[in-house]
Amino acid sequence: MKALDELTFDNRFARLGDAFSTHVLPEPLDAPRLVVASKAAMALLDLDPAVAETSVFAELFGGHKLWAEAEPRAMVYSGHQFGGYTPQLGDGRGLLLGEVYNEAGEHWDLHLKGAGMTPYSRMGDGRAVLRSSIREFLASEALHALGIPSSRALCVIGSSTPVWREKQERGAMVLRLAHSHIRFGHFEYFYYTKKPEQQAELAEHVLNLHYPECREQPEPYLAMFREIVERNAEMIAKWQAYGFCHGVMNTDNMSILGITFDFGPFAFLDDFDAHFICNHSDHEGRYSFSNQVPIGQWNLSALAQALTPFISIDALKEALGLYLPLYQAHYLDLMRRRLGLTTAEEDDQTLVEGLLKLMQNSGVDYTLFFRRLGDESAELAVKRLRDDFVDLARFDAWAERYKARVARDGDDTQEQRRARMHAVNPLYILRNYLAQNAIAAAESGDYSEVRRLHEVLTKPFEEQAGMEQYAQRPPDWGKHLEISCSS
Repeated sequence: MKALDELTFDNRFARLGDAFSTHVLPEPLDAPRLVVASKAAMALLDLDPAVAETSVFAELFGGHKLWAEAEPRAMVYSGHQFGGYTPQLGDGRGLLLGEVYNEAGEHWDLHLKGAGMTPYSRMGDGRAVLRSSIREFLASEALHALGIPSSRALCVIGSSTPVWREKQERGAMVLRLAHSHIRFGHFEYFYYTKKPEQQAELAEHVLNLHYPECREQPEPYLAMFREIVERNAEMIAKWQAYGFCHGVMNTDNMSILGITFDFGPFAFLDDFDAHFICNHSDHEGRYSFSNQVPIGQWNLSALAQALTPFISIDALKEALGLYLPLYQAHYLDLMRRRLGLTTAEEDDQTLVEGLLKLMQNSGVDYTLFFRRLGDESAELAVKRLRDDFVDLARFDAWAERYKARVARDGDDTQEQRRARMHAVNPLYILRNYLAQNAIAAAESGDYSEVRRLHEVLTKPFEEQAGMEQYAQRPPDWGKHLEISCSS
């Protein structure tokens, strides 16, 4: 394991030059202190987890110190925000400190969010507050534990620095990790500013470093775009299957790697609601839960437009046509597994849709339903879950179809069924009220609940002794928390 001063830097994005980013130093936080750290994320950098408790750890990720080899850069990009194009965005409160490679040869961006003002801060102060930093940290690590592609979070550093939002709060920084922080909006920026040389340089950078296997194809850029389409189809299928709402699917928040990225007013579903809007600022419901699938395609279309200098329009359209079939295949496979099915039948889609419609009309807890469905045999499980539904006649009809489908699927033992279903149906998810409880304690100086919740969420499928309170349905107040983009 490594100490902090043993990290090996290779700042590949910084070498692209000033057309792509601006050199900016982080603004230090006052009295930096560790709030929480992820041992699993630290392991990606081969870091000894013990270093998280040292003062230099808080100083490095609180903006007070910097490695000599680091080259902090604020990246420039643009993007479509709520459907409208904004010509220049960029890292307004984040800095790419540098790229580190581990002993396995993997490169990881060290991206510090809340690091102060940059040329792209616009009217903002460049800061992040404690609550949003905790939410992003928890979400990144929780999604990864669920098997959903995501950026990672190394730590949150708190402080005494005052930051004004709707009220005075405390500043914080979260250190995020990803193989790249390049977004759809990077390509849009160079396309719409008519800078073909830089756009070509960016495309070569992404192709060579992140999609090298596409070099072997007759049309490497087209092969890369197809891979991006497939990755996004799979990622969004996992969002939908596990009830995750991103909240701000602007093209500047879409990773070129197809990972969940830039967490803001996200939420996991409590009661199933296909029309759920997690972002209090999303007045039109553009990024509602059910809209995430078509918005994913819309965003890929925006990226396709920016790639027209490299790929023919017909080829781009053909690649975009893969998105929905790929999404549907990934989603249905996940939902079959969540229902405990190991084989495929043509009517499985209607079986899933029928269940979700019943859940929608009955306010059924999305996560706990699937978990309890695997606790016992299909016959006993649907009998026990029946009382959660309003329309009993329709549920009974669905239950008969489900039991017959399970009977046709195979004759494994109940122990096998339970193990298989519990391996894909989490008991613990990051519910908003759990995050809020942890944030409230942290804002009063008690970080134990953030750390405990993080630990629980790293093993979402395993029943953990003494952690029953994290697997309960939320109280009524917990279902109606308002989360906005303000952080």
